[in-house]
Amino acid sequence: MNANSMVGDPVTTRSARNRKRSQRRQIFCPIHGCFLDSVSPKYPLFADSAGQLQVRGMGIKTSRLVMSAYKVVPLVGEWIEEFWCSECQESKWYHIHKIGERNYEVKVAKDDLWQNASKVVNPHQNPSVSEYTFRASRGYSAYGVKGFAALR
Repeated sequence: MNANSMVGDPVTTRSARNRKRSQRRQIFCPIHGCFLDSVSPKYPLFADSAGQLQVRGMGIKTSRLVMSAYKVVPLVGEWIEEFWCSECQESKWYHIHKIGERNYEVKVAKDDLWQNASKVVNPHQNPSVSEYTFRASRGYSAYGVKGFAALR
C-alpha cells in the first residue's frame, strides 16, 4: 500500500474522529462485574484529621503539618455516588477512588463516609425543626444572609 491510498480512507478518518469523543467511565459492579449506571451526583470527600491522610499514604509529619495549616483538605479523586446495577436490580451507594487515568476502585460506601462528604445535608438534624426553618438558618432562602442582596 502506498501513502496516497490511505489519505481518503473513510475508516481511518472515522476511527480518528471516534478517539476524540469522551468515553464512558469504566466503573464496574464489584459483585457481578457489569457496568454501573450513575443515578446521583458525585459527592466529593474531604479529610478533617491527620489520621485520614495517613490512611491514604501520607506520612505522619506531613499529615500533621497539612492539618495544622488547613482544617479541611479535599480528597482529589475520591467521592460517593449512587449507582444502579442491572444484575442486582437495585441501586447502592459506592465509594469511588480514581486510580490512574481510567481505572477506579469501587467499594460499598460505609455510613461514616457521609460525615466527610461535601454538599450533603445533615440527616441527623433536629426533627422538630421544619425544613423551611432549617434552610433559612443556613441562608438558602430569600430572607437569609445569602439572599439579602436580592432584596436591596
